[in-house]
This record gives sequence, C-alpha cells and structure tokens, in this order.
Amino acid sequence: MTTPSLTIDVVSDVMCPWCYIGKRRLETALADVAGEINVEVRWRPYQLDATLPKSGKDRQQYLEDKFGGAEGATQAYAAIRTAGADENIPFAFDKIPVSANTLDAHRLIRWASSLGLEAQDKMVEVLFKAYFEEGKNIGDDAVLIEAGEQVGLEKEVVERLLAGDADRDTITAEIDQARQMGVTGVPCFLIDMKYAVVGAQSAPALADAMRKVVLEKSKQEPDASA
Repeated sequence: MTTPSLTIDVVSDVMCPWCYIGKRRLETALADVAGEINVEVRWRPYQLDATLPKSGKDRQQYLEDKFGGAEGATQAYAAIRTAGADENIPFAFDKIPVSANTLDAHRLIRWASSLGLEAQDKMVEVLFKAYFEEGKNIGDDAVLIEAGEQVGLEKEVVERLLAGDADRDTITAEIDQARQMGVTGVPCFLIDMKYAVVGAQSAPALADAMRKVVLEKSKQEPDASA
C-alpha cells in the first residue's frame, strides 16, 4: 500500500513570533504522522509590515505604537511568552533592538531553497533563532550573510545578490498572491494548496487536518481495484 503524500505551504513572516511557535507545533505534528503520511513542507513569504525601512525601527517604540502604549504591548506579548515556553522557545524579546523589514530575509529563504527543502527549513530556523533568541537585526546584510553561510550558501554569492534586486519582485508577487487567496494573518498552513489552517494551531489540530485531507483525497481517487 502506497503511503499518501501531502504538501504544506507555510505562509509566514520571520518577524512573527506566532510563526516561530507555529513551526514548532508543525514539527510535532509531522512527527505524529511520520510513517503514516509523507509531507513536503515549503515556506512561503509574508510581510506583517512592508513599510518598515531597511534599517528597521526601534522595537519598543514600534510595539508601543502598534498596541497603544507600553502596557498594551506587554499584554499582547503575555500569551506569546506563555506559548513560547510551552514549545521550549526561549524568546528573548528584550534583546531585539529593532523590528526588521523582512523582505531580504525572505529573499534569503528563497535562495536557500535552491539547496533543497531541508536547507530552506533550516534557513527559516536560523533566522527565527537569530531574531527571537539572539536579538539580531534580520534586515541587516551582515546578519543575513552569516545566516546564509550556516545552511551552505556561499558568502560572496549572497553578498552579490543582496546588493541587487534579485527576486524582490518574485517575493512581492508571492505575498500579493497570498493576500489574494485570503491570507490576512500568519502563520497560515496551506495543505495541498486547497485547505487552509490559520494561526498557530496546536500540533494535534495540525495532525488532524492532515489526516482529514488524506481521507478526503482517498474518497476522491478512483478505486484501483475496480
């Protein structure tokens, strides 16, 4: 009997803490269905705020502006800290100097995919850790070049690509496509590009969604024994 296969396109932004949490929950869900379903995971770009400058914006000021003051920002992040602790993510929000423009980070993730989907996934992981655990500015070229080297991208190549406009339009078009599909918040897990699981859902909910899609597909496929 052939093991059923699925694709999951994760629409995500690397400055989104819920996306990091969602990645951990997806990993748990994938471990749950391992051997039962073959799943190919692809990372797709999204920008929560494309208006941020290349240099970024002071993070505390950005959050206060977004949530209506320091108290609002603290309250908004209380649930994130709790969820992060549950997923063993050591969020270090106080270390983060700026809210970054993530367009170049998404370009880097795209270039990493040229080495395969495992390299792309590792690139996403490296950027999440750099930003949320190490407090690095993931809009900064030096940070991105170092991150690229960690997954096997050549330093000189990344330097040259970042200095130009390679794939800027492609990334912007993908983000526009996601919005046209109705994606208004991330993470969003698109299963087989037909079924959407919105938000950092629990690992059991993600595994359940995968199983339901596989079951639905099996009902639609013709019976080979007929």
